[in-house]
Amino acid sequence: MKQAKPKSLMRSRLKTRQLALLVHLDDERCVARAATAADMTQPAASKLLREIEADLEVKLFDRNARGVVPNWYGEILVRHARRVLSELDLAHEEIARVKSGFAGKAAIGSIMNPGTNLVPLSVAEVKRRYPAIHVSVEIDYSKTLVAKLLQGELDVIVARVLDTEGADQLHFEPLADERYAVIAGGAHPLAGRGEVPLGDLVGQPWILPTPGSQLRDKLVNAFLLHGLSMPNNIVQSSALPLIMSLLRASHMVAPLPEDAMQPYLQAGLFAVLLKDLDIQIGSFGIITRRGSQLSPGAQIMLTALRGVAAGLYGGEAAPGGRTG
Repeated sequence: MKQAKPKSLMRSRLKTRQLALLVHLDDERCVARAATAADMTQPAASKLLREIEADLEVKLFDRNARGVVPNWYGEILVRHARRVLSELDLAHEEIARVKSGFAGKAAIGSIMNPGTNLVPLSVAEVKRRYPAIHVSVEIDYSKTLVAKLLQGELDVIVARVLDTEGADQLHFEPLADERYAVIAGGAHPLAGRGEVPLGDLVGQPWILPTPGSQLRDKLVNAFLLHGLSMPNNIVQSSALPLIMSLLRASHMVAPLPEDAMQPYLQAGLFAVLLKDLDIQIGSFGIITRRGSQLSPGAQIMLTALRGVAAGLYGGEAAPGGRTG
């Protein structure tokens, strides 16, 4: 007896309003509130959910006294539902812009180092050649950027793939490694004295990234490997404008990528106290969603990123790339 072929549910049965309901259920964790958000009655919402679960032959949400919570199956479907709805929103926006005479849009994200050279240069190139393209740029940690890329909120990011979860859905084109130095304001008492050993910097006031970030964990290991305790006079922040202002207004020090600070170092606004913290963060690169069709505006942005990267890092990111 032949085994029945699985239904092509996503293609033939699952409708946009059902996808929207799944997302609202995940956001609200309450059928009544989700129904209101989806502009339908509670009985209609309950019926739609039962239909989806019946077609899939699995329960998607666990019911309890406080509402509904997606189980493992539900989390999978909600994640894909968000992506589909996001792609539809992008399509509607792009069509509206084309009808209005605009050339599309590109939403990109970047970690700090390429966010100070590669990304600005690429955006400038795109705007020079295609001034009607709407470009938005977000600077954040790799983990946050990857999550937004997977959800369809960003088209292209320049970051690292830190987790295995979702890595098979990503296309990664490695660019360069990021090296961290200890940097202070140009008026710091230790500025201009050459390399300052890490042990001599422990007693300085430090600006450190928040606990749990990859850089913070690597810094803890670096101090331990040198037999040193962590600095106890610290400010925690990863906001570059705040860090730069604090360095200039005080005698604090901070771990920063020297490449990203070159224009300010050359102007004498900041100084390198220790050139290499010997922290291996890993390669960053251009990341897109595997199998996802980029809009024309996003494709233009991706081409610009690859071209500028070839000049900055001594080799073009291969369009073939790799996952992970």
